[in-house]
Amino acid sequence: MTTERGKRTAIGTRPQASPYAEAWVRQGDATDLQKGDLYTARLTLDITPAMRARIKVSAFTQGVTVADLLRVLLEREFPEKIP
Repeated sequence: MTTERGKRTAIGTRPQASPYAEAWVRQGDATDLQKGDLYTARLTLDITPAMRARIKVSAFTQGVTVADLLRVLLEREFPEKIP
């Protein structure tokens, strides 16, 4: 690193990472599925602004996201059929 006057200043060594912090970060790597792993397909549809507003208000009053509300609705309407 160089200062304005041309003198070099040492930055120092990187501190060692806490093994507890590293374990915490890696804790869910193999066991937890991320949302992207479950929901990889996008669906786009045109709806009226009034319908969008009703959906958003409903999701808000239920304390969920619009995406989660719609996933539940679609799953209920189109359940996976087990042969």
